[in-house]
Amino acid sequence: MRKTLLVLALGSALLSPLATAAEVNRSAVAETYGQIVFASYEDTYKAARELQAAVDAFVAAPSEQGLQQARKAWLAAREPYGQTEAFRFYGGPVDDDKGPEGQLNSWPLDEAYIDGVKGKPNAGIINNRKLAITKDKLSALNERGGEENIATGYHAIEFLLWGQDFDAAGPGKRAVSDFVDGKTQNADRRRAYLKTVAELLVDDLATLVEAWKPNAANYRARFLKDNDAVRKMMVGLGVLSRAELAGERMEVALDSRNQEDEHSCFSDNTHRDVFTNAKGIQNVWLGEYKRTDGSVVKGTSLRDLVSASNAKAAERVTGDMEATMKAAEGIQAPFDQEIVRKDGRLRVQATVAALKKQASSLVEAAKAIGIKKLNVNG
Repeated sequence: MRKTLLVLALGSALLSPLATAAEVNRSAVAETYGQIVFASYEDTYKAARELQAAVDAFVAAPSEQGLQQARKAWLAAREPYGQTEAFRFYGGPVDDDKGPEGQLNSWPLDEAYIDGVKGKPNAGIINNRKLAITKDKLSALNERGGEENIATGYHAIEFLLWGQDFDAAGPGKRAVSDFVDGKTQNADRRRAYLKTVAELLVDDLATLVEAWKPNAANYRARFLKDNDAVRKMMVGLGVLSRAELAGERMEVALDSRNQEDEHSCFSDNTHRDVFTNAKGIQNVWLGEYKRTDGSVVKGTSLRDLVSASNAKAAERVTGDMEATMKAAEGIQAPFDQEIVRKDGRLRVQATVAALKKQASSLVEAAKAIGIKKLNVNG
């Protein structure tokens, strides 16, 4: 997570008389959103529990097979989580002042803050036996002294499972021996660290499931009564489309051509991060989410609301999102090679351009439903 500031000025706009409550009920749009958010976080939590189980099995008896299973579980866990990024950037429970986002998905991380790296074999928390490895301690150490001093979350787990990536053709290749006593220094602490951050990840996601579960006195209940709910939904989509995904997660890497600036640099999963983030935006717009068990959550959508006022504006957003998904699907792995090869750069640039166009269309769609401005400082 990098710090971003985005102001999308929409100018003055009034609700079209066509957008009547009889045609599209804003409360129904918010209700669909609440259902999608809860289902998405519930899927994410379940996938994280499966990751935790794989990690626990691996650290109990380190083996190559166990390491591969843990890596597979991490990749699977990223699929639903990536789609939840569309629920950010408006001060909701994931990224308000007390939210867990900084512990969940912060990046890029300084590998040497966690463990020994090439040229600094004794670096990091793991190699400092004076530091206790507990959930409270790692939470306190996360981002202490700098934004890249990441101690927790998906990317800390990713680094521990794959290690640094020195292979242009594939991901990192951390050896199982790093977790075996007598084979590598502080293997016991490496096992403890991996187990602890996986547990903390599950704990943090559980708070989001609680915040959005139905029929409870929680954030979801307040959100459904919030007259600003639809604007918040649009803010999340607009900021993720333009400032975060197109900007911080793609343009920065394109400009630097540096592997360290890609989102999931250890596992080479960045191409999926891009796709799932874009998919999350589309989910909210269409009011439809396909769960990990194959079932579908669907209801009155933002598209329905905008279409009731300005059908052409709604069609533009829908078409632009389809173009974005097609472009994102075309990005090839590994992303660190896409940003240096001519053909790969063209694919990434095409996705960035599609996201920018999509963001502009969202601005016009917001005008159509009377939203005057989308201001966010996240």
